[in-house]
Amino acid sequence: MICLVTGAAWWVLAPALTLAWDHSVEKIRWEEDYRVVDGRLVLVAARVQGSGAGMEPPPHARFAGGWWHYAGTLAPIDRLTLANSDFTPDYQICVQGDCRPLARYVGEHRGPVVLAPCEPRQMSPR
Repeated sequence: MICLVTGAAWWVLAPALTLAWDHSVEKIRWEEDYRVVDGRLVLVAARVQGSGAGMEPPPHARFAGGWWHYAGTLAPIDRLTLANSDFTPDYQICVQGDCRPLARYVGEHRGPVVLAPCEPRQMSPR
């Protein structure tokens, strides 16, 4: 499973999800699909609706339906830290096509939020 963690609070989300956001400068939508494989987060695929400052699609990306699509090429990671800043639009967490703002989970919390693989049975209920 993938969990969302802020200090002592946590939420069990799903075994796979899409993280989506609008680039802070270019205002262009970006989406990344993650799943847990062997206890680590794996970027399976990503999409971006354009290019610009620091967000050029990789050379193997293909353009279709208004998006640059590409497969993830990064090594598996232990966790992904989201900035969750007041200066950028909220992240979206999408599970099986149901997208919700990050604030739906973390409320008014500002500051780092972590996406990480978790074993719910090892965590105490919150």
